Parts: sequence; structure tokens; C-alpha cells
Amino acid sequence: MDKLVITVTTDSTGSYPRNPYLTPCTDARGVAEEYLRALDAGAAIVHTHGAYTHDPVIQPDGRKLSIPDMQGWRDISQRIRARFNPIMQFGMASMRLEQKLELWETLRPDMSSINFNSHDEYFQPDPEYPPFSVYSVHPINELREYARLAKERSVKLEIECFSTGAYWAIGKIRSGDFWTDEGVREQEPGLLADPLWLTLFFGWDGQSWNPPTVRALQYMVDNLPPNANWSMSCMEPPVYWSMVAHTIAVGGHVRIGMEDCPYLEDGVYAKTNAELVEKAVRIAREIGRDVASPEEARRIVGL
Repeated sequence: MDKLVITVTTDSTGSYPRNPYLTPCTDARGVAEEYLRALDAGAAIVHTHGAYTHDPVIQPDGRKLSIPDMQGWRDISQRIRARFNPIMQFGMASMRLEQKLELWETLRPDMSSINFNSHDEYFQPDPEYPPFSVYSVHPINELREYARLAKERSVKLEIECFSTGAYWAIGKIRSGDFWTDEGVREQEPGLLADPLWLTLFFGWDGQSWNPPTVRALQYMVDNLPPNANWSMSCMEPPVYWSMVAHTIAVGGHVRIGMEDCPYLEDGVYAKTNAELVEKAVRIAREIGRDVASPEEARRIVGL
């Protein structure tokens, strides 16, 4: 069994807006400091949303997505890289391709997120707050373009999987056999380098919801595509730590942080993301699994 790779994601402004300890997304110094503490605690991958705004309503292109603040992303990335050399994984799969491309070319992340299902997310854990929603379809030819552009820029994709439909899409991209919108058949093999890195999502509200249960997790694991490493993200506080423990025990990797679950235990907020990472490290060590350093994580991830 590989050492455990811990990804940390700190931004809970959309998922848990009443978290009294969340780091404001517009505060680059505060966001970076949270990541630095989490890396000290044992995280190896920084999954950052940088700084961003959000489409207020569905736009003429049929999407409701996030809009990156390029300077905010630059500030956060530079502050982290000045102290550590973690795997920099640019999150926010809910971003338009041209904006991803600008981030890839200017800030050179190691990895970047892309949803191989459709985006249909509707976060409203607190009924007193309006929902934070994201909508976008990702057709095969768009995924093909993402994969080609990422390969050309030496960016490894973090493939987000909300259901096994994402595995089908992986198979299509791996096949290299495509039809253009004009009905022309084209071959473009080798777009996804092995091993893949997948994040499996459970309990994320919206019509892409996957139940946050061990049985659902095992179903996703039993049907994994070949040559794939996987990490688990869960947004369901009552079962979060049991899902983390099960994932660690069966050889998966975990995503930890206030975006997914800001609680150390029922009703008890962590004051920092580092406290959450420390708990995951304790769970791993108590069942005899070592935690990967950033250098070891690079080998496991396939960078």
C-alpha cells in the first residue's frame, strides 16, 4: 500500500459560510498562511481556489461558473512556494477553459482540476443563506481539449468523479477515438498519462450527489478504471471522519480541509486547517499507514 497522500483545501466560503474560522477568499496572505500550516502538519497537495468571484446567474453560454482573480492566485501561489515545494493543484474545476489556460501558462501548477461529469452543485448547508450553485455540462470534445492543452503544458489533470459516468468519459478520452461536431472522425491517443489521479466525491449537494456511505465508496472503488490512483472528498460532517478512516484503511488517499468539513467532531469547529490535517495523520498512524511527504507524493501521483 502506498503512503497516504493528503490533499488540503481551505476555502469554505461557499460550503460552510458560518464557519467562524474560515479564511476569507479575498485575503491572499490569510489563505496562504492556512496552507502553510497545513503543509507543516502533513499535507502534500495544495488544492487551492486562489481568489475568485462567481457568475451571479446562468450566463448566455448556459453556464454558472467561477471567475478567477489572477492576481489573487499569483499572490497565494508565490507565498506558498516561497516556503514549501508541495504539489500545487489548481482547483475550481468550475472555471472556463480560457481562464484555466491563463493560470496554467502564467503560474505553472503541477495539477489542475477538471470535472469528468457535469457540474450540478447546490451548496446550502445553512438554510439562512442563499445557495452557492454551479452549473455546466462538459461534453467529450471539451474534455478532449482540456486534456490536450494540459498535456502540452505539462499539467497533470486531477479528474473529478461524482459518479461512474466519469469513468466512462475517461475511457473515451483514453481511446483517442473522437468525432468532431462536423462529423469528422479523428484519432488523438495518449491524452491522459498513467497513472491517473482521480478524486471521488461523496455527499456534495446537487444533482451530481453521490451518497456519503461506505457502500457507495466501495462501489466507486470496485469500478475504478485501470492505472488510477484515487483520493476521497466528502461533504457530509456526520459521517466525514468515518469516510476518511475507511478510505485510509483500504488504500485510498484523502482530501482534508474546511471546504469539505470544518469540524473536528460533531459541532466542534477546527480553528485551523492544520488541526484537520493532524487528525487525518493520527488516524493513518493508528492503523499503521505512513504519510507521504510532498516528494514522495510526486512519485505516487505520477508527476
